[in-house]
Amino acid sequence: MTHKVSTEISGRTFSIETGKMARQADGSVVVRYGDTVILATAVADKGEAVKKDFLPLTVNYIEKSYAAGKIPGGFFKREGRPRDKETLTSRVIDRPIRPLFPEGYCNETQVITIVLSADQENDPDVLALTGASAALCLSPIPFLGPIAGVRVGEIGGEFVINPTYAQLEESPLNILVAGTADALVMVEGFADEVPDDRVLQAIFFAHDSIRKLVQLQNQLLGEVGINKVFPAVSEEERAARQALIQQVRESVLADIQSALVVPGKFDRQNRVQEIYKSMLEKLAVQEEDIPQYKEAFKQVEKQELRRLIVEKGLRADGRGLKEIRPVSCEIGLLPRTHGSALFTRGETQALAIVTLGTSSDEQKMDGLEGESYKSFMLHYNFPPFSVGEVSFLRGPGRREIGHGMLAERAIKAVLPDNETFPYTIRIVSDILESNGSSSMATVCGASLSLMDAGVPIKAAVAGIAMGLIMEGDTPFILSDILGLEDHLGDMDFKVAGTSKGITAIQMDVKIKGVREDVVKQVLDQARQGRMKILEIMSRTIDVPRDDIAPYAPRIIVVQVKPDKVRDVIGPGGKNIKYIIEQTGAKIDVADDGKVLVATPDEEAAAKAVKLIEEFTGEVELNKIYLGKVKKVVDFGAFVEVLPGTDGLLHISEIADYRIRNINDVIKEGDEVMVKVIEIDRQGRIRLSKKAAMQEAQAEKPQAEPGT
Repeated sequence: MTHKVSTEISGRTFSIETGKMARQADGSVVVRYGDTVILATAVADKGEAVKKDFLPLTVNYIEKSYAAGKIPGGFFKREGRPRDKETLTSRVIDRPIRPLFPEGYCNETQVITIVLSADQENDPDVLALTGASAALCLSPIPFLGPIAGVRVGEIGGEFVINPTYAQLEESPLNILVAGTADALVMVEGFADEVPDDRVLQAIFFAHDSIRKLVQLQNQLLGEVGINKVFPAVSEEERAARQALIQQVRESVLADIQSALVVPGKFDRQNRVQEIYKSMLEKLAVQEEDIPQYKEAFKQVEKQELRRLIVEKGLRADGRGLKEIRPVSCEIGLLPRTHGSALFTRGETQALAIVTLGTSSDEQKMDGLEGESYKSFMLHYNFPPFSVGEVSFLRGPGRREIGHGMLAERAIKAVLPDNETFPYTIRIVSDILESNGSSSMATVCGASLSLMDAGVPIKAAVAGIAMGLIMEGDTPFILSDILGLEDHLGDMDFKVAGTSKGITAIQMDVKIKGVREDVVKQVLDQARQGRMKILEIMSRTIDVPRDDIAPYAPRIIVVQVKPDKVRDVIGPGGKNIKYIIEQTGAKIDVADDGKVLVATPDEEAAAKAVKLIEEFTGEVELNKIYLGKVKKVVDFGAFVEVLPGTDGLLHISEIADYRIRNINDVIKEGDEVMVKVIEIDRQGRIRLSKKAAMQEAQAEKPQAEPGT
């Protein structure tokens, strides 16, 4: 039996239907908005779950080419590895639903969302997020939803929910917000230096539509009637767990309290590990009981860390709640790169490298919304040595792609437009040390390296990661969190921006959600931290260098008429190959007549520009040219005055005396000075060597009398 509910969002119908497709899944829905349609399914393993200290949840968002009426490119003609958009959307779905599974649930669970139809107006990602929640709610899987997600933009000073792709092109902000009816669980987006309070207003505005979609799911659940079975914990089990935690607490309390305030990351970890091993020996723990004691030890560590913050305002490394770790910046440390910066904050360090290229280095993007070209890329790498570990080096995972995109969006808002700076820009951030907030260190390092490279960015960008400890209804907000505080805390809220406003934002929570007033407090405190970091960065470099690095290509823009593009290229690419051979420059030609000449050699660039002007120049009446004789005939000679442009030099215009045999005075290959004396309506050109000589003679300075 099918059930369908619908509501209106921004003048378009948003519907959720179940019972029609994928009926063998534990839960499945079809979500439609405009002509964009997604299928969301949720399935959990039916066997007896092995007790784990994590939730084995897998989320996949898949874009099918057929959804946009396309056949995949490539040899195999089928969808291949996930595109970055699919990976990023999978993360966007995973992050808000993961905290909403109850404690004790550890069955392997998989959520799959598939784009079935794409109208190329409405982004399927927000549909997939809400669809995943609905599929989980309609399944027997224990899930503390529903939640919903919407995107908010701004058009003409007014907020718009789920703006179309075309509207987003005009919007100064693009923020995806997820939440329950009462709280926010995720924020992800970017903005063009939008003031912090305006971003906050956008988030609150989105929450109203989230409540509407949560209510829609509750309406569907009421019609279907689902019975959920949540993991049951008996009073005996609960009491036994508390007794075990208390036993561990009594054994390690004094030691763990002193260990948690050891300043260094590895010193602290080593001390905690020693205490753990000592506890196992002291309590004579049997091997089969180690997992329970390990979990109890973690609980004690978590409780004590949070108690230090709540009762003493003291953090693991001894800082106050608003205090930022020591920051150091260095630029220009690599001699052959186009721009480089080393940004260190506490025990987190990012090496950011800028490389400048031409339009031929742009990345071609092929998505459901159509083809596009990307001239700015930021790639984030997290090698295992950054945390003192050993592991295989593979391609970037979801985390690397997600962190890189967050930093890329943070920086993109301050980049110059292509007309001002016609370069393709790639930044690589290699994390050399990590103890919290390496993505925000990447933002700071990327900003510094761009200024070192001479890229005329609008302003410096800094990023900071904020944490949260909720004690009852009281929030304790932490600035510049450590990895331990991220792991044991309730929230990771990253904010990047300039002194003017926010450029990127990302919020994840480990609890059921955070109130709007808490989000406001976090943003206020984050701005204070961001301004302090920007001030420290400005001591190293406060404005971009006046010129780009000596090893970066100099790009000169030559604008020719669009109908002259073929003259630059030449038949079979003859002309452009000649320019490249003669100068070594890299030449990119656009259909609109924009020709980019790129080379580090200024002399070669000038020569390339001269050749382009010669290939595309138009002959001017009464102008003198140094031409080359291409062909001699009885009545004169045809002289090339510009590449590909010939004129007739009649025998009567060669000299001021009568010539009996033209071959006596002119031959093929000769270079001659000629003047254009006529261009007729058909574009035929008449030349005169005689007139050119007379004009040259007249311009010679006259000798003074008596000399």
